[in-house]
Amino acid sequence: MLNGKDNFAVDRQVAEASLSVMPELKQIALYNREILHRVVRHLAGAEGITQFIDLGSGLPTARNTHEVAQEANPDARVVYVDIDPIVLAHGRALLEGDRQTRVVTADIREPQAVLDHPDTRAMIDFEQPVCVMLCGILHHLLDEEDPHGVVASLRKAVPSGSYFFITNFTRLGDAPESAELERVLLSQLGTGRVRDPQELARFFDGLELLTPGLVPLPLWRPDEPVTDATSIAARFMTGGVGRKP
Repeated sequence: MLNGKDNFAVDRQVAEASLSVMPELKQIALYNREILHRVVRHLAGAEGITQFIDLGSGLPTARNTHEVAQEANPDARVVYVDIDPIVLAHGRALLEGDRQTRVVTADIREPQAVLDHPDTRAMIDFEQPVCVMLCGILHHLLDEEDPHGVVASLRKAVPSGSYFFITNFTRLGDAPESAELERVLLSQLGTGRVRDPQELARFFDGLELLTPGLVPLPLWRPDEPVTDATSIAARFMTGGVGRKP
């Protein structure tokens, strides 16, 4: 979806099946990557955040979290977390020599295991503010896997002044494709949940939303004027950043 080369046949199979339902997904993936860059740049720069936990990071791709963060603040440290051991193998090879970045194999459905992992503890000081990134991952958790409980556990673990960055597929009442995409995700991946705006807002319970709030991805502090805010591609993922008071 991001025009990268580090992917496998099964990745391409799921991508093709999803694109057959919603061709806009390629642009949506790019919007998701672009908001990640804007959020990380803002938090590492203007807000002075030096610690990032990127949950469900996937294989390293163009312009990774640590690259953006360290451009804004050379002291920034990043822990990438993914359930796929292939991510660990590729990540370690690509990040060799970067002492401020670690790759952890863990399941975000077990947040305490993520927090207690030796590499997480070696890199992250939980006495200092942290940015917890859940960028395009919570929609892979079913309701019975308690995604709101996962976020609540992570929120409890980090100190005041920490930030949560969350993006998620959003159900569009005027776009039946969103329901069909949920079906495809379930059939291809076994997981997938497109949520309505009220459900997404609950992920930010107990947090102070940064302006402009919980919005379609291109509308979160864009670098350039947004010329199309009404298309499915622009609206199908919603995101926001909240600060723990």
